[in-house]
Amino acid sequence: MDLRKLKTLIDLVSESNVSELEITEAEGKVRIVKSGGQVLQQMVPAAAMAPQAPTPVAPAVAELPAPAEPSGHVVKSPMVGTFYRASSPGAKSFVEVGSVVKEGETICIIEAMKILNEIEADKSGTVTRILGENGQAVEYGQPLFIIE
Repeated sequence: MDLRKLKTLIDLVSESNVSELEITEAEGKVRIVKSGGQVLQQMVPAAAMAPQAPTPVAPAVAELPAPAEPSGHVVKSPMVGTFYRASSPGAKSFVEVGSVVKEGETICIIEAMKILNEIEADKSGTVTRILGENGQAVEYGQPLFIIE
């Protein structure tokens, strides 16, 4: 590998957030690793390179455990829009945690394209959790309430 090209690669690694760079070309393989502010390089000639299985790469971010599924019936948003818990800014919320609702009772409003759509409970029971934030955008299928 050309010495100027190698010097350029080393400079790029040292000035960037990249911690490791490996390049394979016909004439060999170069691996540049930044460790504690220092840049180290390792060159392997093409004759020494043997085909090898790809090395699995560990994820950069630790995987978090999946959130526990909420128990009870989940009322999901039937559309994309803005979620409102009350009919107007100063009005009382349709439901609170602990409210007993009947199937067909209005529990929130979703505004979509300047139209206020009343969302009804699709199951009778007690509201145990409110998952939507008042005035925030919601997506189709996003959980809004838990009813038990």
